[in-house]
Amino acid sequence: MLLKKLIQFFLLSLLVVNSIVAENPYRFYEWNVSYGTISPLGVPQQGILINGQFPGPDIISVTNDNVIINVFNNLDDDFLISWNGVQNRRNSFQDGVWGTTCPIPPGKNFTYTLQMKDQIGSFYYFPSLGFHKAAGGFGGIRIFSGPFVPVPLPAYSGDFIVLIGDWYKRNHTKLREILDRGHKLPFPDGILINGRGPNGASFTVDQGKTYRLRISNVGLENSLNFRIEGHNVTLVEVEGTHTMQETYTSLDVHVGQSYSVLITADQAPKDYYIVASSRFTSKVLTTTGVLHYSNSNSPVSGPLPSGPTIEVGWSLYQARSIRTNLTANGPRPNPQGAYHYGMINTTRTIRLSTSAGQVNSEQRYAVNSVSFVPTNDTPLKLADYFKIGGFYPGNIPDAPSGGGIRLNTSVLETDYRTFIEIVFENKERIVQSWHIAGYAFWVVGMDGGRWTPASRNQYNLRDAVSRCTTQVYPRSWTAIYIALDNVGMWNIRSEFWARRYLGQQLYMRVYTTSTSLQDEYLIPNNALLCGKVAGLHNKTVLS
Repeated sequence: MLLKKLIQFFLLSLLVVNSIVAENPYRFYEWNVSYGTISPLGVPQQGILINGQFPGPDIISVTNDNVIINVFNNLDDDFLISWNGVQNRRNSFQDGVWGTTCPIPPGKNFTYTLQMKDQIGSFYYFPSLGFHKAAGGFGGIRIFSGPFVPVPLPAYSGDFIVLIGDWYKRNHTKLREILDRGHKLPFPDGILINGRGPNGASFTVDQGKTYRLRISNVGLENSLNFRIEGHNVTLVEVEGTHTMQETYTSLDVHVGQSYSVLITADQAPKDYYIVASSRFTSKVLTTTGVLHYSNSNSPVSGPLPSGPTIEVGWSLYQARSIRTNLTANGPRPNPQGAYHYGMINTTRTIRLSTSAGQVNSEQRYAVNSVSFVPTNDTPLKLADYFKIGGFYPGNIPDAPSGGGIRLNTSVLETDYRTFIEIVFENKERIVQSWHIAGYAFWVVGMDGGRWTPASRNQYNLRDAVSRCTTQVYPRSWTAIYIALDNVGMWNIRSEFWARRYLGQQLYMRVYTTSTSLQDEYLIPNNALLCGKVAGLHNKTVLS
């Protein structure tokens, strides 16, 4: 109820501010990041807290808001936060991953300046360095539509963040040591809902009213199925795109993905199980939360509602059913279908194929046979900006090479304002999940087997969903179209964090020869400088 009132007050304040101030509003946050003891699965362990909270505080904003977040690093090691789905238009310096940003040293702070430029929807943030993601430090992001932009949703009475993900009882430092020794991670110990174990998370609703749930899989490696006992969920938004309002009994949420659904409390007044369970695993992990009717006197009881386990076809069918609502407004007052992506010719096809293997007797993961290794001291974006070299754009091929895994700092060279096709190819027996920072893309096709040019005949060129994270099923492919309209250095990564840590990522350099400030912002005044650019002064940065 308190959260509902805060959101209502926030939206009312927004209306007042927008009526008297022409400039986009500023929202200020101050975060203190520290270690603290948490016990989400009943075992005390080291967690990452933000302002003493696990998970961290929500970010609530509106289209085009300027969000200023001053982050104080009180850990004993370097720290960065990334914003999964926030595009940071023309400003990859704010993306918060090693390839674009120097880390925040212990005892120091850095102020992120984000603009939710032309965006709406449900996203999340997380710590991106090392294996911090396994310790917490994540939270939800809500970007509401502007006050004069109609949204295609019925009125709802509450808005809940639901963060689900797999979890280990071991500290993140122990997990990182396993990877550093060249081994694979063990199977996770459990699943959390909003940082809590079985029946720890509870959401209170009033009978007869409708509520919005913003569900994000913030875990490390497992796709999860989400369902609510006795209730259907109606999908209304996926990572910033209003969708056709399909109703499901349960929803697959792959690693890194965010979905927004409506539920109506239209059942008898009692408590109902909320269930998140692992998908495509021989051992099924399950956790529960509680949907509590405010007039209920009956706690949850009885068997849990069943869900799919290893059925790939079921999940593929559901994924294909998720489509854009072409008549709905996006962040601006014009239909989402106004951009006819299916009528634009692509100028380049890039096929990215994953592989796993040993390099020097240690486990590595690769894309097109290249396993990413970071530069020793200077992030790629800074090295590129100051023209000091140290990496070679274009050092990863556009198609699988078929050779053994090799180590390199892989950077894909692309041209600004081109329209290209990327095909993610998965020859392995696991479901994979991929994210492209700085962008949303159209998921035009996915199927089993080997991709060929003839596969384009089955593409959805009319109402494919636009999003920033997509799954690739076992021994299958997923094709996307993407308009390269955001200059910068952007991370393309596996959302399986152990795979990313051991090389299954690359960077995409979206390049322009223009020096226009309309193409890319200058490096920020407060930029942290490290490595070969550590000795530069602000006056040099801004010159």
